[in-house]
Amino acid sequence: MKEIKSKLLSITWPIMIELILMYLLGSIDIFMLGKYSDEAVAIVGVSNQIIWMVNLMFVVITSGTTILLTQYFGSNKDEKNIVEICGLSIGVNGVLGIVLSIVIILGGEFMFKLLNTPSELISMGNTYMGIVGGASFVAAIMMTFTAILRAYGLTKTCMKITILMNVVNVIGNYILIFGNFGFPQLGIAGAAISTTLSKVIACIFLGYRVYKVVMNKFKLDLFKIFPVNHLKNIVSIGLPTLGEQLSYNLSQLVITSIINTIGIASMATKTYVGNIAFLAYLFAQGVAQGGSILIGRLIGEGEKDKAFNLFKYCVTRSLIVTISMSILLAIVGKYILAIFTTNEEILSLGSQVLFVNIFLEFGRTTNLIGINGLRATGDVKFPVYIAIFSMWTFAVGISYVLGIGLGLGLIGVWIGFALDEIIRGVLVALRWKSRKWEEKSFVR
Repeated sequence: MKEIKSKLLSITWPIMIELILMYLLGSIDIFMLGKYSDEAVAIVGVSNQIIWMVNLMFVVITSGTTILLTQYFGSNKDEKNIVEICGLSIGVNGVLGIVLSIVIILGGEFMFKLLNTPSELISMGNTYMGIVGGASFVAAIMMTFTAILRAYGLTKTCMKITILMNVVNVIGNYILIFGNFGFPQLGIAGAAISTTLSKVIACIFLGYRVYKVVMNKFKLDLFKIFPVNHLKNIVSIGLPTLGEQLSYNLSQLVITSIINTIGIASMATKTYVGNIAFLAYLFAQGVAQGGSILIGRLIGEGEKDKAFNLFKYCVTRSLIVTISMSILLAIVGKYILAIFTTNEEILSLGSQVLFVNIFLEFGRTTNLIGINGLRATGDVKFPVYIAIFSMWTFAVGISYVLGIGLGLGLIGVWIGFALDEIIRGVLVALRWKSRKWEEKSFVR
């Protein structure tokens, strides 16, 4: 177990750095846009939810790819299967990305109206969605490259490229949002262009690394007989994962619609607090992703007891860090919020929501680690069942009752979030304890 813990550390710390950098990528946009206007922050928050929901379609391929590769590595299967899986995932997600980019460009305004977005914000939203959402095919390829490299354990490579992406984004934001160095002041369009350009550059570097690691061995002859079995396995893993993620994001869109009816201050507060709260569960997120890579390999090796012990180790350590961080953020939250905005209503509301968030993180920590781990074992359907039940009953239902019905506003919505995460956390822990996941492996 000592060797496994050491591997967990070596795989996880670059993932955590990468997550921090990805967080900064979003927060820098929000920070700089906050200096431009709170309205821009509000509409970017809504836009990113729509873009992420559409981009979830790529998860069908990326999640299946990572899980299959880690189990193949553990079982020492031949390299031909590995090359086929990588080539298949890149090709399928590339085509899917182009299709969904067109969908976002053509359907952006309709989606905003569907979410009860204030009419005065839709024009800004269309600008942002057209640029960032229209380049979703770049995100599709980038996600696939990252999934492959992580399955290989090359998390440091992903981290270094993310650093480069952040540098490009910061420079681009400074130049384009405010119009420095002789460039025009583009505001929200500048943030969108900068974000997209940074992703394009990152995608090029990730692609080069994937080629050097595996795709230089790829030959079209491998696809003379199309690898139907690999595609079937990828989709059978990815579709349930998509179902769970889609349920979450659809529920979040419904809740966003609820929040949009409360007011622009609540919309902006949700965006600000969501970014701050990420600092609380950052550690758990990194451990969940790193742990799932090792759990997949252990399952491939047939070491199921070690996989179970690794899950327990990841949860206990992550709970200590996450809850401590949540309490700290609740105490100093108002000062952090003041970095982003001077709006007193947002500062007061955001501080209260951060205290409710402490309870939410108890459940979210177990969810992140438990669900990622279950997927790595091949137990991909159970998370979908509990997601549909809990998210729509508690996250949506209770949020509406407390937020709108009882007039608690955003605080009531966050209580609904917390109940959802806690209920799912308990159910996931019980699933691991039952050991029903042991017979779900895709590689025999």
